[in-house]
Amino acid sequence: DGHSAEINEKLYSTPEDGLEVARRLGLGERGRYMAAFTFGNVHGAYKPGVVKLRPSLLGDIQARVARAVAEGELPSAAGIVDFPNGKPFELVFHGGSGSRPEEIAEAVSYGVIKMNIDTDTQYAFTRPIADHVFENYDKVLKIDGEVGEKKFYDPRSWGRKAEDSMSARVVEACRQLGSAGKALK
Repeated sequence: DGHSAEINEKLYSTPEDGLEVARRLGLGERGRYMAAFTFGNVHGAYKPGVVKLRPSLLGDIQARVARAVAEGELPSAAGIVDFPNGKPFELVFHGGSGSRPEEIAEAVSYGVIKMNIDTDTQYAFTRPIADHVFENYDKVLKIDGEVGEKKFYDPRSWGRKAEDSMSARVVEACRQLGSAGKALK
């Protein structure tokens, strides 16, 4: 896959990193934002087992920052000490593609509300196209002076399958994040 499997502790955020973000950006009193702490997540395609996610780090960060506010170590966000769901940060899961459902569920339990899955959606879009070409090779390509069959190389014949597959992956992600059927207020 072209990626090294080196595990480096510098790739993982710490509760102290969370405190520093809260000190510098606040906790909502200067406007809403989302934080993207690292817990082993990376962008790209990796073989199973290469990426070592530690979603519990997100819980440690949330707990440490909430405790710092409760104990007066950090100013509370506009006087708010009780954060929604007890979590000071709304979190982004960068590099969510290829993650196992239980890893996603655990990350969501610690405050993840957005997950980046571009690699997954690219694959979901491309796979039906590849299947179509392989299954209809002699009809898609003009081989040995033949003209193929237009209805098989017309993008409308395979494009809808690709769009449907990618849409299904997005719907799956919405369900995993608990946002399916909901809208922002």
